[in-house]
Amino acid sequence: MSESVDVQHMWNTRYQESDRIWSGRANARLVEVVADLTPGRALDLGCGEGGDSKWLAQQGWQVVAVDVSDEALRRAAADAGDVATRIDFQWHDLTATFPDGEFDLVSAHYLHSPVDWDRAGVLHKAAAALAPGGVLLIVDHGEPPPWARPEVHHHYFAPPGEVVDGLVLDPERWDRVRVESVEREAVGPQGQVGSLLDNVIVLRRKS
Repeated sequence: MSESVDVQHMWNTRYQESDRIWSGRANARLVEVVADLTPGRALDLGCGEGGDSKWLAQQGWQVVAVDVSDEALRRAAADAGDVATRIDFQWHDLTATFPDGEFDLVSAHYLHSPVDWDRAGVLHKAAAALAPGGVLLIVDHGEPPPWARPEVHHHYFAPPGEVVDGLVLDPERWDRVRVESVEREAVGPQGQVGSLLDNVIVLRRKS
């Protein structure tokens, strides 16, 4: 199998482990950062079951929702309800193909993978896809959730400053609105309550 097919199969298998993997609600950092932005065209990278895309569409955004798992996209489309016409669901292996056009918001929430891939290259493409004045929102795990599978604890979670430096952006053309690590309370898949560390990066393109 090709690398794209391998990755697609891996994520499809992960989604098929249960009827729902994620909560269906928008990520808290997305709501926090985007609530005061003027709706425009948004790109949701790694949309999963579509909670963020659906919320964005409900706020008036036109959304391109992308995932490598066609099972995730199927679930997201089925759950979109009355905002389905505001969401364009697209399959992409982002290391090979990327959505066309410019965006006023690009959101990449927890875009981690258990397999090696060119994440920095994908985030660089994300930054390049922003229209002038657009916002790039990257939210990463700062450390493994306490209930994570054992293999996740061996994953390297880059600090937010390192992620920004890896984008190699011209400081004359970009504002660092927010680059920090923040804790939040969350509930795990088996009802476990714990404190999670989010790395939150908000960058605005000047021109």
